[in-house]
Amino acid sequence: MSDRMTAGLADDALRMAIARQHPKEGCIHHSDHGSQHVSLLLGKTMREAGIEPSMGSISSPWDNAAMESLMGLIKAECVHARTFETREQAAPEIFGYIECFYNRVRIHSALGDLSPAEFEARNMEGAVKMAA
Repeated sequence: MSDRMTAGLADDALRMAIARQHPKEGCIHHSDHGSQHVSLLLGKTMREAGIEPSMGSISSPWDNAAMESLMGLIKAECVHARTFETREQAAPEIFGYIECFYNRVRIHSALGDLSPAEFEARNMEGAVKMAA
């Protein structure tokens, strides 16, 4: 979490995701046209990991709908539910909400009423069965 949206911040987030998820070559990283997403730094990290960049259309409100939905939920379910005096106080709460609740427990209607962790596990099981 930072008070500035920089290429380094986006690169750190991508590296964390790569370390955690170990994406297969050809995985697609979709983003908007923000300067941090078109940076040489992020491009290098994607190339090294075999990740294909994808960018949405300029001025298309639909391209960021999923991310805007996530941000709205974080605000409604985590941030607005309490008062934080500092950014340092808010950071672990928001991280915990996303990593421990949103990604692992909270069901998502777009995923067939499964959590992202359950959805991913079921899809990995199916992929393994198909490969066998």
